Amino acid sequence: MGLVLGLAFVIGLAVGLPIAVTMGLAGLLALVVDGKLSLLSVPQRFFNGINSFALLAIPFFILAADLMTACGITTSILRFTNTMVGHIRGGLGHVNVMTNMIFAGISGSALADAAGPGAVLMRMMQRAGYERHYAAALSAAAATIGPIIPPSIIMVIYALTDARVTVAGLFMAGIVPGLMLGAALALANHAISLRRGYGAAHPRMPWRERGIAFLQAVPALLMPVMIIGGIVGGVFTVTESAAVAVVYALLIGFLVTRRLTPALVYQAMLQTGLVTSAALLIVATASLFAWLLTLLQVPQTIGAWIGTLTTDPLAVLFLVAVFVLVCGFFLDVLPAVIVLVPVLAPLADQFGIDPLHFAMTIVLNLTIGLITPPVGGVLYIVASVSGLRFERIAAAVLPLVLAELFVLTLIILFPQLSTAVPAWFGYTR
Repeated sequence: MGLVLGLAFVIGLAVGLPIAVTMGLAGLLALVVDGKLSLLSVPQRFFNGINSFALLAIPFFILAADLMTACGITTSILRFTNTMVGHIRGGLGHVNVMTNMIFAGISGSALADAAGPGAVLMRMMQRAGYERHYAAALSAAAATIGPIIPPSIIMVIYALTDARVTVAGLFMAGIVPGLMLGAALALANHAISLRRGYGAAHPRMPWRERGIAFLQAVPALLMPVMIIGGIVGGVFTVTESAAVAVVYALLIGFLVTRRLTPALVYQAMLQTGLVTSAALLIVATASLFAWLLTLLQVPQTIGAWIGTLTTDPLAVLFLVAVFVLVCGFFLDVLPAVIVLVPVLAPLADQFGIDPLHFAMTIVLNLTIGLITPPVGGVLYIVASVSGLRFERIAAAVLPLVLAELFVLTLIILFPQLSTAVPAWFGYTR
């Protein structure tokens, strides 16, 4: 059964089948060839994979982000970040990074950030004299902050596949790595801008203008504060916080900015339904695939193999990081989390690694995979929006990938970077 499962999966990827179809067909073929398990296991696993109250957070977060975008908050965030960091050398690049950091606290998705503020900033950078492929590459790299700074759709899925961690704990664990990722990209942008002569420095904006821009951006800035504050304060659960975010976005759109209309709400709900249904199809088929891997005792096999190589937790983390990074070259984040986490997460207990530290290593790794070929989902979105060739953007993004890998190395070497904040709020063991 294992051979059939592996071959079917590899062949499906090689011929370009959608990942959901690949995993579903591979699982079905493995069951048919094995003949020992009922085919009823397929719909049962599909159902069990998506039968979770916590998954309701996904459509709510997506809808909240779409509604906030329809409210016109992207413009106010851009104005605010430009007044704060636009005067520095490579200013629009810094604006790009900072805007994506703020938007990460609203959308929780790299793809949404790349298609939303990333697309706008890409065009702004090109008009300001930045090389087109670099502007696209920076927009793609900055969008990867989306799944790290809470809320994060990927972290919701991770917590469902690993009972050792909670969604709230993962949200807290992502704060420092997310800020570090933004700082690393800003430093890389500054160095590249100095070398290539992008975005000359100019006088700072007066504090009065900064204050006005801040007040205009307050509705957008309050959303992540409300979500995280409500969760930490025990006011509501993660799923409830996502629902509250939708209500907040509706109030902002209808009462504050007054740009939201019933037609825009309908379009946002329609888009949310399309994105959510595609995501849940992947979750369902990946659940079947992961279940079969567990039956084949793949986690135990990997644990035993790594145990023959080393018992040092740090070395284990680096081995896992390399393995996950390679997987991220070929798998999108969502199926990778569902398939890899049940296989790799037991290593945290086996080698005495903090589950939150282990989780952040995997999540950050897979997020970097979003901007690495040949799959590179964010790169494809940026290429589609910009009209540039995928290969040229992939080449331009390499220095920024190295900056993100440096952050990943720091996260692995210093567990406190991902565990300190959760510990303050009582989310660690």
